[in-house]
Amino acid sequence: MGLIDDLKLQYRIGGITQRLIFWNIGLFVIPLILLSILAPFRVELPFMDWNNPLADDWFSISSQPQDLLWKPWSLITYAFLHSGFFHILFNMLVLHFSARIFLTFFTQKQLFGLYILAAIFSALLFILSYNTIPLLTSLNSSKMVGASGSIMGILVATAVYAPYYQVRLMLIGTVKLWHIALVFIILDLINVSVSNQGGHIAHLAGALFGYIFIKALQNGTDLSKIVSSVIEFFENLFKPKTKSPFKKVHRNKTQPNKYKSAAKKPKDVTQQQIDDILDKISKSGYDSLTKEEKEFLFKVGK
Repeated sequence: MGLIDDLKLQYRIGGITQRLIFWNIGLFVIPLILLSILAPFRVELPFMDWNNPLADDWFSISSQPQDLLWKPWSLITYAFLHSGFFHILFNMLVLHFSARIFLTFFTQKQLFGLYILAAIFSALLFILSYNTIPLLTSLNSSKMVGASGSIMGILVATAVYAPYYQVRLMLIGTVKLWHIALVFIILDLINVSVSNQGGHIAHLAGALFGYIFIKALQNGTDLSKIVSSVIEFFENLFKPKTKSPFKKVHRNKTQPNKYKSAAKKPKDVTQQQIDDILDKISKSGYDSLTKEEKEFLFKVGK
């Protein structure tokens, strides 16, 4: 199985964490490749530049509230874009770490909903801060990209729900999850008035939303259902409606035990193998699969 096939398989069965990482990396790498191809021909695209592909004006969040009138999508798109290699590398490492722990307690829909809602909340507080806080109102308008607000939301939400969850860190040893979240928050509080003010405000806003998300969930309100409902609405909107003809079913009285025996039929061997492999992925991750297991999944997935 080649590299492309392996990536396709990881994307298909890796879950929402894998897909979020793929989306972020794809939106970082593909524009760079496109710019490299167009550069010899001196072709310039209005929404791209080398310093910040895809994020200059059209898709970044702006501190100017009026900019939302012509690019409302930027409340979400900015959270899938990054301004440099180390920016995306660090964010994807923390996303992978925090999302895996989050999914120990919650569902994939809740993870995606938290990612999107934390991004929107962080963007709105970023705009509000630049128009109300004296330190920031004195500065020029600013733009922001990055998944940090969403990732902080996931990390802090997990730390609030399971603060004593133990994590083993290289060179440090075993620490509690709330220790890690607290270090990130303190670093943002220290640096918020020093540099990258908007970015640190977005981080703190994401952390605040993570706390709100868990407290609401503990009180019986799952905020992630807002995102799930919107997605389901558009899925149903574009889903073709098929009408199935009415069929009258007659009960067969001569074979009363037919369906009982069918219900006891053992599960298909292939399906059992798939279930066993998926269980292994959920417990140990995709990389724990053997070469034979990966090839088996790829074949049955065609």
